[in-house]
Amino acid sequence: MRKARTLIYLLLCLLIPAPASCWAENLKVLVVLSDSSTPYLSFASALSKGLPPSVQTSVLESPERLSSGLYQADLVVAVGMKATEFAASKITIPMLSVMIPKMGYEEMLARVSPKTNHRPISAIYIDQQWDRQIEFWRAVFPERRRIGLLHSQDTNVDLERLRKNVAQRGGSLKAQPVQSAGELFSRLESVLTNSDVLIAIPDSTIYNSSNIRNILLTSYRYGIPLIGFSQSYVNAGAMCAIFSTPEQLAEQASEVMVSFARTGHLSEPQYPATYTIAINQQVARSLGVKLPPHETIRERMGKTKEGE
Repeated sequence: MRKARTLIYLLLCLLIPAPASCWAENLKVLVVLSDSSTPYLSFASALSKGLPPSVQTSVLESPERLSSGLYQADLVVAVGMKATEFAASKITIPMLSVMIPKMGYEEMLARVSPKTNHRPISAIYIDQQWDRQIEFWRAVFPERRRIGLLHSQDTNVDLERLRKNVAQRGGSLKAQPVQSAGELFSRLESVLTNSDVLIAIPDSTIYNSSNIRNILLTSYRYGIPLIGFSQSYVNAGAMCAIFSTPEQLAEQASEVMVSFARTGHLSEPQYPATYTIAINQQVARSLGVKLPPHETIRERMGKTKEGE
């Protein structure tokens, strides 16, 4: 009689959508970090704490270690672009990529999809969706209507749609393409001359360690606030930023992983579900800008949930 009950339970786990305990009991996850920097380690730590005990995780702090041996896993979680590139080329099991820009994910997918057309691949982007960024701009700077944007040829920005979205909220978009490093600052000055606020995007051709200091100083000299996309940008001199922390992305990733454990399917690529707001009051005071408090910004945005 006991054997019959056990057989029925196993059949139910195989034939119907079961609770996480049916599938997650044997789920093995390999977490591959792009490097051992603080954001990636924070993600890995938060992920381990947020998963049910039945999910077994192993962490590699360097993607190069993937080539030194075979790892038994049901799912690989690649954290950052470097880890994503390595995992996509060396592992054939299902992959969830996190903390990468949408543009980088789509470029990677175009390269590897012919070789891995039977492998589920998904992502949780690090960049915020444009609707959220526009709502943030309107909540923080309701009187500033002209939006400046720099983009390189590698950035897949639907400018027509973006202009329409900005116009629907009473603004206008001044976008300038940057074809080379030599023309960056002439383009920047052209944008700043015709803008009330500059929005930075995760475009490494423009916003990289070699350029960011001069971009911040130039926008400050013109008296134009810069909206960044990370806490580090605010610390460096951006007036404000909207972004998702490693801990918030880890929580979202754990939900995707538990769903994968339960159903055997990865969800579609998605933007961050939660976000954080950071403000640099010192820069705001220096430019004579009065920023609304966090509570007011959240209330004005209204449509999405913020984490601290």
